Amino acid sequence: MEQGKETKQLGSVLIISAIIVGLFVLWGAFSPGSLDAAAGQGLGWMLDNFGWFYMLSTAFFVLFVIVLALSPFGQIRLGKPDERPEYSWYSWIGMLFAAGIGVGFVFWGVAEPVLYYFDTPTGFTPETPEAAVAGLRYAVFHWALHPWAIFSIVGLTLAYVQFRKDRPALISSAFYPLLGDRVHGWLGKSIDILAVIATCTGVATTFGLSALQITGGLSYISPIPNTVATQVIIIAIVTFLFMFSAAKGVDKGIKRLSNINLAVAGVLLLFVIIVGPTLFIAESFVTTLGGYITNVASMSLTMTPFIESAWLGTNTIFFWAWHIAWAPFMGIFIARISRGRTIREFMTGVLVVPSILAVVWFTTFGGTALNLEIAGAAPIGDLVMNNVELALFATLGELPLSAITSFIAVILILIFFITSADSASYVLGAMTSNGSLNPSLFSKMLWGVLIAGTASVLLISGDGGLGALQTASIIAALPFAIIMTIMIVSILIMLGKDYKLEGKKRRRKNRKEIKEEIRDEMYEDIKEEVIEEMKEEMKVEMIEEMKEEMIDEMKEEMIEEMKEEIKEGLIEELEVDQDKNK
Repeated sequence: MEQGKETKQLGSVLIISAIIVGLFVLWGAFSPGSLDAAAGQGLGWMLDNFGWFYMLSTAFFVLFVIVLALSPFGQIRLGKPDERPEYSWYSWIGMLFAAGIGVGFVFWGVAEPVLYYFDTPTGFTPETPEAAVAGLRYAVFHWALHPWAIFSIVGLTLAYVQFRKDRPALISSAFYPLLGDRVHGWLGKSIDILAVIATCTGVATTFGLSALQITGGLSYISPIPNTVATQVIIIAIVTFLFMFSAAKGVDKGIKRLSNINLAVAGVLLLFVIIVGPTLFIAESFVTTLGGYITNVASMSLTMTPFIESAWLGTNTIFFWAWHIAWAPFMGIFIARISRGRTIREFMTGVLVVPSILAVVWFTTFGGTALNLEIAGAAPIGDLVMNNVELALFATLGELPLSAITSFIAVILILIFFITSADSASYVLGAMTSNGSLNPSLFSKMLWGVLIAGTASVLLISGDGGLGALQTASIIAALPFAIIMTIMIVSILIMLGKDYKLEGKKRRRKNRKEIKEEIRDEMYEDIKEEVIEEMKEEMKVEMIEEMKEEMIDEMKEEMIEEMKEEIKEGLIEELEVDQDKNK
């Protein structure tokens, strides 16, 4: 009965979310201008009225995950106590990086620092050395700790309820400690529908952006035109390749592609560091890392109530909302690949490693672009303002072997594109297949085709469609930010109960070990006493035996002596008698 209930609910989630996404797609296809205007008004209202909430909640998320990792809860395992990680560190980090956020690194790695050099944060003068430093710092700020803290909260909670509590891979499962069986009702269903919509719209937007960057790169290094037709063809090719990867599953498909992608990204990164302005990159890394660590608290909690400035809303708050919109997708996927790791190990991998990679990546590519722009070697700034998807290729074009590195960059984006599609189809398949950790190939294919179709329709619809869908997904992030805040309460309840239970188990185990130690010590003591007693008894017996032997020997000697004396006496008497007879 319960299983049928869940299946019906998940069917409703699939139908309702598909209808809502379909309506957005149709709206964007037939009237992209009106959708763009409506979404823009909604986004403006959200930023004006809830910008403070995004800033405060996101800062709280970072603080929470750091404290959680350092707390005694950090030793709790995401799974049963005897489970161990399913994937190696390299494969795990590769899948984290390639699941979707890697596309953001490649797309914005050059563009964002240069953009902030011209369109500076509040308090900085454009096109100055201070603006360049601030540009790199804010680019890292938008892609380091904060987004990964957002993803890690959802990923941690879902990994815990799946592998520790044996609940399905659904966002609503995280609320079972608070809602109980009501997660199977309309409230849980609403949470899952919102998560599916945010995931669909967010991933469709990334499909569009990736297609734009790939076609932009191809047009930069070859005669292939940067047109909508080319972009749709790219999406079709990627969809075919993603289906091939999806058929292999997580272990063979996503894992292998992620390992390859991490290696390709590493090669491209090292190449730019070596042949680019190496000293400038090194100095930028140190300066940006130091500035980020020093200013991360103030940047996280700074609003502009006394200045009429839209920069914070259109940049920092915009990115926070975008990352929150991605949280259901990234969270479910991260949970799937993190089984068996401790919370402390999970936070180190999900929070620290990608943050360090963000600093290295943005200072390398963004620093190189800024160096070219400031030196007047290439008009990177003009490209960022007009065709942001060409920024990476324009930067590589100013370095040696540009044809080869640009081709490698296209391959890198293509693999990121495929792994993002593969990961997204897996997540959506799980969310609409009773939370199964191994959704059917059909469900993954269905969602992959729907997302690809959504991105294609919006690209064909022209200006406004893709941007409107991206804006709509960000608006959907507001209620999900509230859901994440409640999710923290839920995970703390579960961790608190399980930590107490494990504490009792540890105490019982300690008592048992202490008893065994005492028993072993007592056994050794008694054994020693018995051995001593046996030694004493053996000594007494040996002494008695020795006494008896000595007495027997003395008796024999005395008897022999007496015999000799008697013999000697008899001989003497005989001799005397003989003398008398003579």
